[in-house]
Amino acid sequence: MIIFNITTKVSPIIEGAWLTWIKQDYLPAIIQTGLFHDYRVCRLLEQDDSDGSTYVVQCFADTVENYQTFQQEHAAAFLKRAFDRFGDQFVSFRTVMQVV
Repeated sequence: MIIFNITTKVSPIIEGAWLTWIKQDYLPAIIQTGLFHDYRVCRLLEQDDSDGSTYVVQCFADTVENYQTFQQEHAAAFLKRAFDRFGDQFVSFRTVMQVV
C-alpha cells in the first residue's frame, strides 16, 4: 500500500474553512479519481500552533502506479485548487510512503 502524505500548516484565519473544504470537497474529489481508496485527516499535536495548526492528510493507494498516475494526471490541478481558494494562507509539503 502507498500513502500519499500532505503536511500543511494552516493560518488561523482560514483554518475552519480550510478543514471543511478538505473534508467536503478536496478529499472526496481525490477519491473520485479512482486512484486512492481511502484517506485520513489528522492534526499534529505538541507543535507550536502560534502561527496556525498543522494537519496531515494521508491518501491511500493500492499501488505505486496509482500514485504515479495521480501525480502525472491530477496533482497540478489539485494544488491549483488549493491556491485558488486559500492563496498564501497555508504551507504544504508532500511525502510518499510505502507500507512494509
